[in-house]
Amino acid sequence: MTAFDLAIVGLGYVGMPLAKEATAAGLRVVGLDVDPRKVEALTSGRSYIDDLSDADLDEMLRSGFTASLDEEVLADSDVIVICVPTPLDEDHRPDLSAVEGAVGAIARRMRPGTLVVLESTTYPGTTDDVVRPLLEASGLVAGKDFHLAFSPERIDPGNAKYGLRNTPKVVGGYTPACRERAVAFYSRIVEQVVPVSGTREAEMAKLLENTYRHVNIALVNEMAIFCDELGVNLWEAIEAASTKPFGFQKFLPGPGVGGHCIPVDPSYLSYTVRRLGYPFRFVELAQEINERMPAYVVARVQRLLNKRRKAVNGSKVLLLGVTYKPDIADERETPAVPVARGLLDLGAELSFLDPHVAAWRVDGVPVRREEDLATAVAAADVTVLLQQHSAFDLDVVEERGSLVLDTRGVLVENERVERL
Repeated sequence: MTAFDLAIVGLGYVGMPLAKEATAAGLRVVGLDVDPRKVEALTSGRSYIDDLSDADLDEMLRSGFTASLDEEVLADSDVIVICVPTPLDEDHRPDLSAVEGAVGAIARRMRPGTLVVLESTTYPGTTDDVVRPLLEASGLVAGKDFHLAFSPERIDPGNAKYGLRNTPKVVGGYTPACRERAVAFYSRIVEQVVPVSGTREAEMAKLLENTYRHVNIALVNEMAIFCDELGVNLWEAIEAASTKPFGFQKFLPGPGVGGHCIPVDPSYLSYTVRRLGYPFRFVELAQEINERMPAYVVARVQRLLNKRRKAVNGSKVLLLGVTYKPDIADERETPAVPVARGLLDLGAELSFLDPHVAAWRVDGVPVRREEDLATAVAAADVTVLLQQHSAFDLDVVEERGSLVLDTRGVLVENERVERL
């Protein structure tokens, strides 16, 4: 009998929710990470994940969860799930270095009969063409001596309705037997498992989900730009269109896209298509549109100030909410950074207010943090609502703001308040 039912490699926004649900299901779980600060925090009962409270972590620790820096734990685990980051490099190509490092550690330690699952988002073919050969360097053969599968993570930080347990889990195996073993494992943790024929189909499913969102967000972002010039209230048009009970899903414009998934995952698919010799024009156009939205926000700030015969240079600009989603502390790929960069380049006196962010820097330069919403809004020449945290009193923003740009469509427009 092994010491652990499950070892999770990578203890971030993907790995820790899996650890929580697996522990709650009665599995013996160990987490492995290369960051000693994470391991020390978890061992001490301090969570750094929005969806995992200290109380949740305390319950996990009492139930036997442990965090470790020692890859030897991999040799004592029946199942190993890889949940490490898969960012893009400077040329927008997939960076699989963390995956390759994790797989190398597994290959050195895993024993026959182990199930290895990759959950990190990647391009189709990674599990079979990259992960499998590295694991087979151990002398064990996939589908014969060990099982191999891919199951895309679907974690949505801050989503109070859907978590890991009640979000269907897509699973594809290297062989049918690999798939069956992975399905049996995840069925102990989640309510519904969705098997697909292979790892490539499972990898593509994840990219399709996020590319769909990416393209539709780009659609409404571009519409926001020209609807403003046409004098059309796009927000009202979207609400009207969403009353149709079929054939339409509501997407809203915003200052740009953030998080690990939407800005990154479609580039994995575009990279795969480019390897075939032609561009994936939908994705590349969507990327272009969404990446220019922060500059458009800056231009709208300029326009607002111009109405008061003011320049951005020397004006006090307040950014409300600098995380990429409401009510979480996650700043990954937040569009607030390029917005702030553009305003600073124009000479704005910048400050921010965010109940989830204690300190914030842009290109290494600290931005002044405001403490009181009413005071900060009243003192600013223009306030930019970038994220609608529930802690923000929107009435205060509407009533006290000298000028306000609402990028989320949640404020009532008047002579001082404009929507994107």
